[in-house]
Amino acid sequence: MANDIVFEPPNHSRPPASRSQAPGTASTFPNPVQPLIGLAGVGIAIGVFGPGLPAVGAAVGLAATMVGGWLLASAVRLAAQWEKALVFRLGRFAGTRGPGLFLVIPVIDTVRTVDTRIVTIDIPHRQAITKDNVPVRVDGVIFMRVDDPSAAVIRVQNYVSAVLEYAQTALRDIVGAMTLDQILADRELLGRRVEEMVETEIAGWGLDVAAIRIQDIELPEDLKRVMARQASAEREKRATITKAEGDREAAENLAAAAQLMATSPGALQLRTLQTIDGLGPNAANTVVLALPLELTQALGSVPKIAEALTPKPPSPNPEG
Repeated sequence: MANDIVFEPPNHSRPPASRSQAPGTASTFPNPVQPLIGLAGVGIAIGVFGPGLPAVGAAVGLAATMVGGWLLASAVRLAAQWEKALVFRLGRFAGTRGPGLFLVIPVIDTVRTVDTRIVTIDIPHRQAITKDNVPVRVDGVIFMRVDDPSAAVIRVQNYVSAVLEYAQTALRDIVGAMTLDQILADRELLGRRVEEMVETEIAGWGLDVAAIRIQDIELPEDLKRVMARQASAEREKRATITKAEGDREAAENLAAAAQLMATSPGALQLRTLQTIDGLGPNAANTVVLALPLELTQALGSVPKIAEALTPKPPSPNPEG
Protein backbone atom coordinates (compact mmCIF):
# COMPACT_ATOMS: atom_id res chain seq x y z
CA MET A 1 0.00 0.00 0.00
CA ALA A 2 1.02 3.65 -0.21
CA ASN A 3 2.91 4.51 2.98
CA ASP A 4 3.52 7.85 4.67
CA ILE A 5 7.15 8.61 5.37
CA VAL A 6 7.55 10.17 8.78
CA PHE A 7 10.23 12.82 9.21
CA GLU A 8 12.34 12.08 12.30
CA PRO A 9 15.10 14.58 13.17
CA PRO A 10 18.39 13.11 14.35
CA ASN A 11 18.88 12.64 18.07
CA HIS A 12 20.76 15.66 19.40
CA SER A 13 21.68 16.29 22.99
CA ARG A 14 20.03 19.72 22.93
CA PRO A 15 16.24 20.21 23.11
CA PRO A 16 14.19 20.30 19.91
CA ALA A 17 15.07 23.30 17.78
CA SER A 18 11.65 24.00 16.37
CA ARG A 19 8.88 25.55 18.43
CA SER A 20 6.12 24.02 16.30
CA GLN A 21 5.63 20.88 14.29
CA ALA A 22 8.76 20.24 12.29
CA PRO A 23 8.28 20.76 8.56
CA GLY A 24 8.42 17.53 6.64
CA THR A 25 6.42 15.46 9.10
CA ALA A 26 3.69 13.10 8.03
CA SER A 27 0.33 14.79 7.77
CA THR A 28 -1.77 14.71 10.91
CA PHE A 29 -4.77 16.19 9.11
CA PRO A 30 -7.63 13.65 9.41
CA ASN A 31 -8.69 11.89 6.22
CA PRO A 32 -12.35 10.87 6.53
CA VAL A 33 -12.47 9.33 3.05
CA GLN A 34 -10.40 6.24 3.91
CA PRO A 35 -12.59 4.93 6.76
CA LEU A 36 -15.74 5.62 4.74
CA ILE A 37 -14.42 3.57 1.81
CA GLY A 38 -13.34 0.81 4.18
CA LEU A 39 -16.78 0.64 5.81
CA ALA A 40 -18.47 0.65 2.40
CA GLY A 41 -16.28 -2.29 1.28
CA VAL A 42 -17.19 -4.28 4.40
CA GLY A 43 -20.86 -3.57 3.85
CA ILE A 44 -20.73 -4.64 0.22
CA ALA A 45 -18.85 -7.82 1.15
CA ILE A 46 -21.42 -8.74 3.77
CA GLY A 47 -24.31 -8.01 1.40
CA VAL A 48 -22.89 -9.97 -1.52
CA PHE A 49 -21.27 -12.86 0.32
CA GLY A 50 -24.01 -13.40 2.83
CA PRO A 51 -25.49 -16.64 4.16
CA GLY A 52 -26.60 -17.70 0.67
CA LEU A 53 -23.09 -18.96 -0.25
CA PRO A 54 -21.14 -21.82 1.26
CA ALA A 55 -18.98 -20.97 4.24
CA VAL A 56 -15.67 -21.29 2.39
CA GLY A 57 -16.77 -19.23 -0.60
CA ALA A 58 -18.30 -16.58 1.60
CA ALA A 59 -15.10 -16.29 3.62
CA VAL A 60 -12.92 -16.01 0.53
CA GLY A 61 -15.23 -13.48 -1.09
CA LEU A 62 -15.48 -11.45 2.08
CA ALA A 63 -11.70 -11.37 2.47
CA ALA A 64 -11.18 -10.40 -1.17
CA THR A 65 -13.73 -7.61 -0.96
CA MET A 66 -12.21 -6.26 2.24
CA VAL A 67 -8.73 -6.30 0.72
CA GLY A 68 -10.01 -4.49 -2.37
CA GLY A 69 -11.74 -1.88 -0.23
CA TRP A 70 -8.60 -1.42 1.83
CA LEU A 71 -6.49 -0.93 -1.32
CA LEU A 72 -9.01 1.53 -2.71
CA ALA A 73 -9.09 3.45 0.56
CA SER A 74 -5.29 3.64 0.67
CA ALA A 75 -5.29 5.14 -2.82
CA VAL A 76 -7.24 8.21 -1.68
CA ARG A 77 -5.10 10.77 0.18
CA LEU A 78 -5.78 14.20 1.63
CA ALA A 79 -3.41 17.14 2.16
CA ALA A 80 -4.25 20.26 4.15
CA GLN A 81 -4.12 23.74 2.69
CA TRP A 82 -0.66 24.35 4.18
CA GLU A 83 0.77 21.00 3.07
CA LYS A 84 2.38 19.63 -0.05
CA ALA A 85 2.52 15.88 -0.70
CA LEU A 86 5.56 14.39 -2.44
CA VAL A 87 4.80 11.13 -4.27
CA PHE A 88 7.62 8.62 -4.78
CA ARG A 89 6.89 5.78 -7.20
CA LEU A 90 9.13 2.79 -6.62
CA GLY A 91 11.63 5.14 -4.99
CA ARG A 92 11.66 7.76 -7.74
CA PHE A 93 10.11 11.19 -7.35
CA ALA A 94 6.84 11.25 -9.31
CA GLY A 95 5.52 14.73 -8.54
CA THR A 96 3.90 17.00 -6.00
CA ARG A 97 0.25 16.71 -5.01
CA GLY A 98 -2.16 18.77 -2.95
CA PRO A 99 -3.58 20.56 -1.22
CA GLY A 100 -6.88 18.66 -1.12
CA LEU A 101 -7.77 15.14 -2.26
CA PHE A 102 -5.47 13.24 -4.62
CA LEU A 103 -4.97 9.63 -5.74
CA VAL A 104 -1.90 7.42 -5.55
CA ILE A 105 -1.18 3.89 -6.70
CA PRO A 106 -1.44 1.50 -3.75
CA VAL A 107 1.66 -0.51 -2.81
CA ILE A 108 3.74 1.22 -5.49
CA ASP A 109 3.58 4.84 -4.33
CA THR A 110 4.81 6.27 -1.07
CA VAL A 111 3.79 9.73 0.13
CA ARG A 112 5.64 12.31 2.18
CA THR A 113 3.87 15.50 3.24
CA VAL A 114 5.74 18.74 3.90
CA ASP A 115 4.47 21.67 5.96
CA THR A 116 4.95 24.91 4.00
CA ARG A 117 4.08 27.31 6.82
CA ILE A 118 6.65 29.55 8.47
CA VAL A 119 8.39 27.67 11.27
CA THR A 120 10.47 29.16 14.09
CA ILE A 121 13.77 27.52 14.98
CA ASP A 122 15.61 28.47 18.16
CA ILE A 123 19.33 29.16 17.95
CA PRO A 124 20.57 28.04 21.38
CA HIS A 125 23.15 30.00 23.34
CA ARG A 126 26.58 29.79 21.75
CA GLN A 127 29.73 31.34 23.16
CA ALA A 128 31.90 33.38 20.82
CA ILE A 129 34.85 35.77 21.08
CA THR A 130 34.39 39.26 19.68
CA LYS A 131 36.96 41.15 17.66
CA ASP A 132 38.17 42.92 20.82
CA ASN A 133 38.58 39.58 22.68
CA VAL A 134 35.43 39.70 24.81
CA PRO A 135 33.58 36.39 25.39
CA VAL A 136 29.82 36.68 24.80
CA ARG A 137 26.93 34.22 24.62
CA VAL A 138 24.42 34.93 21.86
CA ASP A 139 21.15 33.28 20.94
CA GLY A 140 18.46 34.01 18.37
CA VAL A 141 15.56 32.64 16.35
CA ILE A 142 15.16 31.71 12.67
CA PHE A 143 11.92 32.29 10.76
CA MET A 144 11.92 29.89 7.81
CA ARG A 145 9.50 28.24 5.42
CA VAL A 146 9.71 25.63 2.67
CA ASP A 147 9.43 27.23 -0.75
CA ASP A 148 10.16 24.14 -2.92
CA PRO A 149 9.24 20.93 -1.04
CA SER A 150 10.83 18.59 -3.58
CA ALA A 151 14.22 20.33 -3.41
CA ALA A 152 14.10 20.58 0.38
CA VAL A 153 13.38 16.87 0.82
CA ILE A 154 15.48 15.39 -1.99
CA ARG A 155 18.63 17.52 -1.70
CA VAL A 156 18.90 17.74 2.10
CA GLN A 157 18.53 14.89 4.55
CA ASN A 158 17.34 17.12 7.42
CA TYR A 159 17.01 20.72 6.34
CA VAL A 160 15.90 21.96 9.77
CA SER A 161 19.08 20.70 11.41
CA ALA A 162 21.21 21.86 8.48
CA VAL A 163 19.87 25.43 8.58
CA LEU A 164 20.34 25.52 12.34
CA GLU A 165 23.98 24.41 12.10
CA TYR A 166 24.67 26.96 9.34
CA ALA A 167 23.10 29.71 11.46
CA GLN A 168 25.20 28.81 14.50
CA THR A 169 28.41 28.76 12.47
CA ALA A 170 27.56 32.06 10.77
CA LEU A 171 26.70 33.64 14.12
CA ARG A 172 30.06 32.69 15.61
CA ASP A 173 31.96 33.93 12.54
CA ILE A 174 30.17 37.29 12.41
CA VAL A 175 30.47 37.89 16.16
CA GLY A 176 34.20 37.25 15.82
CA ALA A 177 34.42 39.98 13.15
CA MET A 178 32.62 42.66 15.21
CA THR A 179 33.53 44.52 18.37
CA LEU A 180 31.43 44.38 21.52
CA ASP A 181 30.24 47.97 21.06
CA GLN A 182 29.05 47.19 17.53
CA ILE A 183 27.15 44.10 18.68
CA LEU A 184 25.45 45.91 21.57
CA ALA A 185 24.64 48.99 19.49
CA ASP A 186 23.08 47.23 16.49
CA ARG A 187 21.60 43.78 16.99
CA GLU A 188 19.59 44.15 13.82
CA LEU A 189 22.79 44.49 11.78
CA LEU A 190 24.12 41.28 13.35
CA GLY A 191 20.89 39.45 12.47
CA ARG A 192 20.97 40.71 8.87
CA ARG A 193 24.56 39.54 8.38
CA VAL A 194 23.74 36.09 9.72
CA GLU A 195 20.67 35.95 7.47
CA GLU A 196 22.69 36.91 4.38
CA MET A 197 25.34 34.27 5.10
CA VAL A 198 22.75 31.54 5.70
CA GLU A 199 20.81 32.42 2.54
CA THR A 200 24.03 32.21 0.53
CA GLU A 201 24.84 28.76 1.92
CA ILE A 202 21.36 27.24 1.45
CA ALA A 203 20.76 28.53 -2.08
CA GLY A 204 19.10 25.81 -4.12
CA TRP A 205 17.65 23.96 -1.15
CA GLY A 206 14.11 25.18 -1.75
CA LEU A 207 14.04 27.07 1.55
CA ASP A 208 13.17 30.69 2.24
CA VAL A 209 14.64 32.32 5.36
CA ALA A 210 12.20 35.08 6.23
CA ALA A 211 14.33 36.59 9.00
CA ILE A 212 16.91 35.86 11.68
CA ARG A 213 16.63 37.84 14.89
CA ILE A 214 19.07 38.09 17.79
CA GLN A 215 17.24 37.68 21.08
CA ASP A 216 19.76 37.85 23.91
CA ILE A 217 23.43 38.76 24.39
CA GLU A 218 24.98 37.59 27.67
CA LEU A 219 28.16 39.22 28.98
CA PRO A 220 30.53 38.12 31.78
CA GLU A 221 29.52 39.39 35.22
CA ASP A 222 32.77 41.33 35.81
CA LEU A 223 32.32 43.09 32.46
CA LYS A 224 28.75 43.99 33.41
CA ARG A 225 29.99 45.60 36.62
CA VAL A 226 32.67 47.57 34.74
CA MET A 227 30.10 48.76 32.18
CA ALA A 228 27.73 49.79 34.99
CA ARG A 229 30.49 51.88 36.64
CA GLN A 230 31.35 53.41 33.28
CA ALA A 231 27.73 54.33 32.64
CA SER A 232 27.41 55.82 36.14
CA ALA A 233 30.57 57.90 35.64
CA GLU A 234 29.31 59.06 32.26
CA ARG A 235 25.98 60.17 33.75
CA GLU A 236 27.79 61.99 36.59
CA LYS A 237 30.00 63.72 34.05
CA ARG A 238 27.00 64.91 32.06
CA ALA A 239 25.29 66.12 35.25
CA THR A 240 28.38 68.12 36.29
CA ILE A 241 28.70 69.69 32.84
CA THR A 242 25.01 70.57 32.78
CA LYS A 243 25.21 72.18 36.24
CA ALA A 244 28.31 74.18 35.27
CA GLU A 245 26.63 75.42 32.09
CA GLY A 246 23.57 76.44 34.12
CA ASP A 247 25.73 78.37 36.61
CA ARG A 248 27.51 80.15 33.77
CA GLU A 249 24.27 81.15 32.08
CA ALA A 250 22.83 82.32 35.42
CA ALA A 251 25.93 84.45 36.08
CA GLU A 252 25.73 85.99 32.61
CA ASN A 253 22.05 86.81 33.07
CA LEU A 254 22.67 88.33 36.51
CA ALA A 255 25.52 90.45 35.14
CA ALA A 256 23.32 91.68 32.29
CA ALA A 257 20.50 92.46 34.72
CA ALA A 258 22.84 94.40 37.04
CA GLN A 259 24.20 96.40 34.13
CA LEU A 260 20.68 97.20 32.95
CA MET A 261 19.62 98.29 36.46
CA ALA A 262 22.69 100.55 36.74
CA THR A 263 21.69 102.42 33.60
CA SER A 264 17.97 102.73 34.47
CA PRO A 265 16.99 105.24 37.22
CA GLY A 266 14.70 103.67 39.80
CA ALA A 267 15.18 100.09 38.54
CA LEU A 268 16.85 98.99 41.78
CA GLN A 269 14.02 100.46 43.85
CA LEU A 270 11.41 98.70 41.71
CA ARG A 271 13.27 95.42 42.08
CA THR A 272 13.37 95.92 45.85
CA LEU A 273 9.62 96.50 45.92
CA GLN A 274 9.03 93.40 43.79
CA THR A 275 11.11 91.33 46.21
CA ILE A 276 9.10 92.64 49.15
CA ASP A 277 5.84 91.90 47.33
CA GLY A 278 7.05 88.37 46.65
CA LEU A 279 7.19 87.64 50.37
CA GLY A 280 3.39 87.43 50.36
CA PRO A 281 0.66 89.04 52.40
CA ASN A 282 1.36 86.85 55.42
CA ALA A 283 1.20 88.86 58.65
CA ALA A 284 3.97 86.77 60.17
CA ASN A 285 6.51 88.25 57.72
CA THR A 286 8.09 91.48 58.90
CA VAL A 287 10.20 93.52 56.54
CA VAL A 288 12.65 96.04 58.01
CA LEU A 289 14.41 98.48 55.67
CA ALA A 290 17.70 99.81 56.99
CA LEU A 291 17.39 103.01 54.95
CA PRO A 292 14.27 104.63 53.54
CA LEU A 293 13.99 104.76 49.81
CA GLU A 294 13.93 108.58 49.88
CA LEU A 295 17.28 108.64 51.69
CA THR A 296 18.71 106.20 49.19
CA GLN A 297 17.59 108.46 46.35
CA ALA A 298 19.06 111.52 48.12
CA LEU A 299 22.39 109.77 48.60
CA GLY A 300 22.34 108.91 44.92
CA SER A 301 22.00 112.65 44.11
CA VAL A 302 25.05 113.70 46.19
CA PRO A 303 27.60 113.08 43.37
CA LYS A 304 25.57 115.26 41.01
CA ILE A 305 25.35 118.10 43.59
CA ALA A 306 29.08 117.91 44.29
CA GLU A 307 29.85 118.08 40.59
CA ALA A 308 27.62 121.15 40.22
CA LEU A 309 29.29 122.98 43.15
CA THR A 310 32.83 122.31 42.01
CA PRO A 311 34.25 125.45 40.28
CA LYS A 312 35.30 124.92 36.76
CA PRO A 313 38.83 126.04 35.74
CA PRO A 314 38.95 129.07 33.42
CA SER A 315 39.14 128.21 29.81
CA PRO A 316 42.38 129.25 28.09
CA ASN A 317 42.24 132.49 26.00
CA PRO A 318 42.85 131.50 22.40
CA GLU A 319 43.95 135.09 21.52
CA GLY A 320 46.63 135.30 24.29
